[in-house]
Amino acid sequence: MTEDFSIPDSGIVVIDKPRGPSSHQVTAWAGDLLGRRVGHAGTLDPQVSGVLIVMFGGAVRLAPVLLSHNKEYVCLMRLHGDVSREDVDRVAAEFTGRIYQRPPKKSAVKRNLRIRKIQEIEILDLQERLVLFRVRCDAGTYIRTLCVHMGYALGVCGHMQELRRIRSGAFDESTVVSLHELADAVAAAEEGDPAPLRQMILPPETAVGDLPKVVIRDTAVDAVCHGAVLAGVGVTEKVGGFAKGETVAITTQRGELVGLGQALVSSSALKPGEPGFVVAPTTVLMRPGTYPRGWKTHAGT
Repeated sequence: MTEDFSIPDSGIVVIDKPRGPSSHQVTAWAGDLLGRRVGHAGTLDPQVSGVLIVMFGGAVRLAPVLLSHNKEYVCLMRLHGDVSREDVDRVAAEFTGRIYQRPPKKSAVKRNLRIRKIQEIEILDLQERLVLFRVRCDAGTYIRTLCVHMGYALGVCGHMQELRRIRSGAFDESTVVSLHELADAVAAAEEGDPAPLRQMILPPETAVGDLPKVVIRDTAVDAVCHGAVLAGVGVTEKVGGFAKGETVAITTQRGELVGLGQALVSSSALKPGEPGFVVAPTTVLMRPGTYPRGWKTHAGT
């Protein structure tokens, strides 16, 4: 007996984007396979491969959070002259920390000077004029520009030859699937074997693992789904510290993501079970009616 399986209304699939097509094309193909309207977080140039986060349903509203996550890449840089390993290591250390960048001319954004932080540059290998390195950096860092600037600092010039994104926030290469694998999983689900596709579709809450959380009572869920400001009486637990004004994840006691909100008080001032408004919803993912209504209107109905 085959098991009934339908693709969830909301979720995330982490695609291993190949070199060649644009991020938009890969996302559209994934949407066609899933039969859902989709979006992606973190555009990769056509000749860049790696982790591409594809969202569908309510998870698309998480794009601003996913776009802000740190990224990690493996890059192959070609230098235009001979340098020593010691000089390459020295320049890599010099570019770790806060750097200034101006987006490339081909970029879709305004070419305003910006500051980005490089958390780490690890030189993996040096063969003649080819430098293989891993870089962990802020979102919005242009690795192509980084290669040019490192080449200038080495006095020989340089350019990016190949690039692969290996991590975006909590999602790394261990979570990626190819478009071929996704197509095979969809076909298997249609034939009665949903297990492979079920493993590929990640719930929205996987995207907010690094955010502080407030866990709410079942009776408060539907009110938040309708946009109501969350009061302390509806909170059962707080996880992680946060300041007033910061973004927090709002979850059910089962760990389901209801949405995101702006903290109206700091975590130290939030007392679960006590009155007073604590979080104002800014992004609601869960559909109203998913949980029974546990609130009353002013008329008492």
